[in-house]
Amino acid sequence: MNVNIQSVHFDADEKLVDYVTRKLEKLNTFHDQILKVDLFLKLDNVVHVIKDKVVEIKVHVPRHDFFVKTSSKSFEESFDNAMDSIISQIKRKKDKLAA
Repeated sequence: MNVNIQSVHFDADEKLVDYVTRKLEKLNTFHDQILKVDLFLKLDNVVHVIKDKVVEIKVHVPRHDFFVKTSSKSFEESFDNAMDSIISQIKRKKDKLAA
């Protein structure tokens, strides 16, 4: 599994990168043919004082792509919500294929 992490409009903290990398490794337990994962960390509302933290996850598997975008006040919370969503998408797709 190839993991590509990009931070847009800022430099990601090493702890944040380690955190998301550790969590992304767990995706292999839900699908064994994951080719590539693209993770985008973005700051929304850059012109305002309060910045939302946006996380986009794109998971590439043979013949299908999964995508989710979430935002909240912290990257960890946004990432956790996105992971929950992407895992449920993968599970639903596997259930459909098994049925």
